[in-house]
Amino acid sequence: MSIASHEDAARSAHAAWQKSVAGVLAKSRRVEVADLPADPEHLLDSTTYDAITVSPLYTAFDERPEGPLPGQFPYVRGRDPHRDVNAGWKVCTRHGSTARDAADGDASVLNTQILDSLSNGTSALWLAVGGHGVDPTVLPEALRGVFLELAPLTIDAREDVSAAAASLFSILDSADIDDRAAVDIRLGVSTLTAQLGGTATIEMTEALELVHESIGRAETIRTITVDGTVFHNLGAGDAQELGASIAAGLEYVRSMTNAGVGISDALRQIEFRFAATDDQFQTIAKFRAARTLWARVAQVCGSSEAGDAPQHAVTSEAMMSQRDPWVNMLRTTLASFGAGVGGADSVTVLPFDAALHGGAAGVSKTFAARIARNTQLLLLEEAHLGRVLDPGAGSWYIEDLTAAVAAKAWEFFRTVEASGGFRAAVDDGSLVAAIEKTRAERDSDIAHRLTPLTGVNEFPNLAEAPLTPEQTAQQGSAAVHRYGRAFEALRDRSDAFLAEHDSRPTVLLIPLGSVAEHNVRTTFASNLMASGGIEAVNPGPLTVDGIAAAVDSFQAAVAVVCGTDKRYADEASTAVDAARAAGVSRVLLAGPEKIFAGIEGTSRPDGFLTAKVDAIAVLTELLDTLGAKK
Repeated sequence: MSIASHEDAARSAHAAWQKSVAGVLAKSRRVEVADLPADPEHLLDSTTYDAITVSPLYTAFDERPEGPLPGQFPYVRGRDPHRDVNAGWKVCTRHGSTARDAADGDASVLNTQILDSLSNGTSALWLAVGGHGVDPTVLPEALRGVFLELAPLTIDAREDVSAAAASLFSILDSADIDDRAAVDIRLGVSTLTAQLGGTATIEMTEALELVHESIGRAETIRTITVDGTVFHNLGAGDAQELGASIAAGLEYVRSMTNAGVGISDALRQIEFRFAATDDQFQTIAKFRAARTLWARVAQVCGSSEAGDAPQHAVTSEAMMSQRDPWVNMLRTTLASFGAGVGGADSVTVLPFDAALHGGAAGVSKTFAARIARNTQLLLLEEAHLGRVLDPGAGSWYIEDLTAAVAAKAWEFFRTVEASGGFRAAVDDGSLVAAIEKTRAERDSDIAHRLTPLTGVNEFPNLAEAPLTPEQTAQQGSAAVHRYGRAFEALRDRSDAFLAEHDSRPTVLLIPLGSVAEHNVRTTFASNLMASGGIEAVNPGPLTVDGIAAAVDSFQAAVAVVCGTDKRYADEASTAVDAARAAGVSRVLLAGPEKIFAGIEGTSRPDGFLTAKVDAIAVLTELLDTLGAKK
């Protein structure tokens, strides 16, 4: 078959498929096929928070030209063509933070933890040093027995980074190392992004002094970390996180070159840190796109070969939930999968209970750390994800999404540049304002349960043990806007009510008709109530005459009528009257208001519960009514 014939056959098959799609959609939407567009499949498109369109299916018509091999500009397929496929990416573990670390600043205990971690699968270290970690002067003891030429080291020393660097350099100077270039150290200076993250840092002048010192050493040392997780934690979309990070990276390069650093040396002083989420395909595309963006910056700067800055992936803090924290194990598995497949050089999986101050009750730090570490080891050792460089290459969906994320990120980057650069965009508030707009959109989707959070706004476990105020207290930076925080604040109110009254805030369900009739809406109402910490009591099928007894038995102040549309037509009005006559102060109906509009009778519910309601607003009002204190 000729190429032309093959293409004609493909188009014919595609047209036939579109016709079938149109038939299904016309039936489900109760319209005529002729009323649908020529490409009906795009009615199923979805849009990301970066305004990127994601289609339900990709075909050969979406194919893009094959990109360069790994290690070649623009590095979309990875920066290192010689990565050990038996080892894969680096499994990076964080140590030394006093927030939950049993070492609590004790260098010898920390050393034991680090060596144990390295013996059990960790291949890169991330060490908290200074005011929020171990003292810089005890680094020799903390790193005793660690071969820095085998395990890359990143430090987070914030305002104490110069002292930490001096201590590290002293260790290196006295060490017997054959291949000093193999020593890979990141000093973690984040002068430009620290302000947005609410953390302390050093001034650019001091950072530049460290840059000059690092360049003069034989080891591979990168001074600057462009911390994109700061933007993510503020609520940024993926393209916004990348665009802002590239803008910050360019600002660092300008500062370094203005201080006399050569362009290639300046580019090689930078690493990027990005958040990885449980949206695995978005994460894959994000890390691939990030490399192309920075490569383009390096190309424009005249040093394409130095545009392969390493990437450190950290599982998203914002996606982590306090409620049903065990689900976080699944979230971080998907996130590390996406980061690894996307080509991140190192990946840190946060402990599943990281959102809880002090961790989950009864869970040791060593257990949480082991699960986090083993999450990656399973992906590498059992699922063999590291055996292939850029396994997503050639996927029509991934390639298209990578290009779309890169294009949107570059557009955002140019907006930041047009405002005068990164510093100017931060100072005039435009950068944060753009991110806050995205955050508000996401918050609205979560509040309306359009974006599901398992264990939080969907399928909540109301029977789980209450959390203490200490566990739910804000920890670390206040700039981490967790996705589930609004629902979890309602659950906190429920826990406080439980502690005071020995019972949860409760609403009574009024199921009309048989179980088959009311089950869908009683299940919906129970799930909705539980997401706000409210227990929904289901007494079983009720007749209108039995409502008064049920209300009296459960001393209900709020009731939700549940049934079918047909049953509502016959009994909803009288059921509302009966509930009010029995003493219920607020009567709701599970279903849309339009159902009740055609029902005869003057009595109307006080509200209507549907899948489209603002659950946060509804549940807040109910908790107020039920006496749960804020």
